Amino acid sequence: MRSAIPPTGDQTHTGSAGEHDVSHGPGRQAGPGAADDHDRLPGGAAVTGRSPGEPPPGDAAGRAELGRLLRDADMEIEGRLIEASNTTLRVILSGGGRSVRAVYKPVRGERPLWDFPHGTLAAREVAAYAVSESLGWDLVPPTVLRDGPLGPGSCQLWLDETIEPPVDFVPADELPQGWLPIAAAQDEDGRPYLLAHADDARLARLAAFDAVINNADRKGGHVLATPDQRLYGVDHGICFHTEDKLRTVLWGFAGRAVPPEVAAALRAFDPGVLDDLLTTAEVDAVGTRIKQLVADGRLPQPPEDRHAIPWPPI
Repeated sequence: MRSAIPPTGDQTHTGSAGEHDVSHGPGRQAGPGAADDHDRLPGGAAVTGRSPGEPPPGDAAGRAELGRLLRDADMEIEGRLIEASNTTLRVILSGGGRSVRAVYKPVRGERPLWDFPHGTLAAREVAAYAVSESLGWDLVPPTVLRDGPLGPGSCQLWLDETIEPPVDFVPADELPQGWLPIAAAQDEDGRPYLLAHADDARLARLAAFDAVINNADRKGGHVLATPDQRLYGVDHGICFHTEDKLRTVLWGFAGRAVPPEVAAALRAFDPGVLDDLLTTAEVDAVGTRIKQLVADGRLPQPPEDRHAIPWPPI
């Protein structure tokens, strides 16, 4: 598909395929290293990601156990995600008779960016999870910093069971009911398409979350939905810049009132939970963005002085 949306120019998004490449998300084919939800390790231990059997957000003991597994379990590399611009590996974590899949992003595999300090992306991934947890929004899969076969990096629970997310390119004359158009595009044959997303309260909360963390790369493919009606955002390595970098495909909510429960959570948020992950200036900027968002009472509008949509959008 050829989009009418110009590239941002800020990032280079190219993946390199390897012998055991895998892909993440519905509708994408997995390579030799991938497997389905019913895989088992030698000895019969089930390999599971976030599933109906995973602890719910309110199960503190279960989430603590999962956190220990992510931080401390033995890690085995299963494959590489082919569409990632940085080294991104799917791994199996095993310990205490339990195994889960996770996404491991080693710091040494981060490609230099002109506007983000090198070697900081893993900590930003964990910072995004910390914000989601502190707000009580459960928008980011559990994510930790830990060591691995390629050194220190972020480690995030893999979501095995996903469905088509509520963000996509759709034929211009087939916009689903209740979806919001964002931008026009064309395929290779010149047929008109729209970049659009659902008018969904979960997405609106994610849009508020992205405004808080200053997400510079909210692509449609970074929104994952699960069969149990949960919605998650992933790939938060280029967030928390002190300058306005917000680029997203969720502009359908621009100018909408911030829901009262979202505003209440933001007022109670303590940016200090990020002190060990970000610079002082970046932590202060989070607090400033929250105060501005609550004071405005509305979700931000797209900027006019730079590209507002990441490239590629999906």
